[in-house]
Amino acid sequence: QVQLAESGGGMVQAGDSLKLCCELPGRPSGRYSMGWVRQALGKEREFVAAINWISGSKYTADSLEGRFAISRDNANKKFYLEMNNLLPDDTAVYYCAAAPGYTGVVITIREYEYWGQGTQVTVSS
Repeated sequence: QVQLAESGGGMVQAGDSLKLCCELPGRPSGRYSMGWVRQALGKEREFVAAINWISGSKYTADSLEGRFAISRDNANKKFYLEMNNLLPDDTAVYYCAAAPGYTGVVITIREYEYWGQGTQVTVSS
């Protein structure tokens, strides 16, 4: 079982920024799409952003483009989600995940095979 580890969540006010980090248990071998998914209380999981580990190609959900950005640090086996101008509607548990075997980015949540435990982000108005 591959376990990812998120960090960087917390309680902030509307308009603030946070940067989430996902640490991988080892250096990925092969092709992976690394992604962020969030789930607000009482709602379904929502795709946030994804990046391909090798190529660096990336995609952010249309509704979040401009405020959220995904990046990676291959040398340190980490990838990130930078969130700016946070809104109360961004309150959710944020999960990082990995989908093996892809040359591009994966936006379908069910394709992600490995997950972290999640980190809570709470945005107050």
